[in-house]
Amino acid sequence: MPNRNQYVVKNARGALDRLKFEVAQQLTIPLDQAYNGDKTSRDMGAIGGNMVRRMIQIAEQQLVGGTGRF
Repeated sequence: MPNRNQYVVKNARGALDRLKFEVAQQLTIPLDQAYNGDKTSRDMGAIGGNMVRRMIQIAEQQLVGGTGRF
């Protein structure tokens, strides 16, 4: 099955990876650069959920601060 995930901003992949590792470190969940298939769904879901919370928080700060596009 082809990968359907496409980034709107091409440089976003690196930023999202940095955010993922930062969130995992804060949650004390060890991540590897290459393979994370041995991690539980609960741990990976916690990382993803906290990433979304952080991205929403950043977007809200940009909107309030006047640096957002909207």
